[in-house]
Amino acid sequence: MMPKIVSVDENSTSNNPNQNSREKRMATAEQLVLELTIPEHRENALLDLSKKREFFQDLAPMLWHSFGTIAALLQEIVSIYPMLSPPTLTAGASNRVCNALALLQCVASHPDTRTLFLNAHIPLYLYPFLNTVSKTRPFEYLRLTSLGVIGALVKVDDTDVINFLLSTEIIPLCLRTMEMGSELSKTGM
Repeated sequence: MMPKIVSVDENSTSNNPNQNSREKRMATAEQLVLELTIPEHRENALLDLSKKREFFQDLAPMLWHSFGTIAALLQEIVSIYPMLSPPTLTAGASNRVCNALALLQCVASHPDTRTLFLNAHIPLYLYPFLNTVSKTRPFEYLRLTSLGVIGALVKVDDTDVINFLLSTEIIPLCLRTMEMGSELSKTGM
């Protein structure tokens, strides 16, 4: 009996359902990351990526190395600075920024992007959020999500992280936030 000659197409990943599913997820992640740089699509992309970030393997490096993506996330963050004082932050604006912060938390927690994140001094963009004193829910969620980004950094025993945090004023800010906030913020980290 002669061995069966298999064409390249028969051995392709389309015959492997797990590989095919993974490729579809990656294609979806890549599309959503691309949409972060398109202002008209950003809000939906932020929502989808933040909800599904656990399903996308290597999302953090994809976010970090995709052109304009980190700039788009930082743009989301700084766009609400004027709403911090006087406190006019709406629930919708807070949710949108919290979704951007959730993606930054993903970048902060990944071993391949953590040092890049610190070297870019991204945690400094969180200071205005941690400095707010309004006790309304939008502000509370903003502080809590910001604490989550810092928490993602400190969960690993990394001297670069410790040195960075000690060289900035972020630790006293986090402690003050946890002290003055609701029960949610007090247990945030």
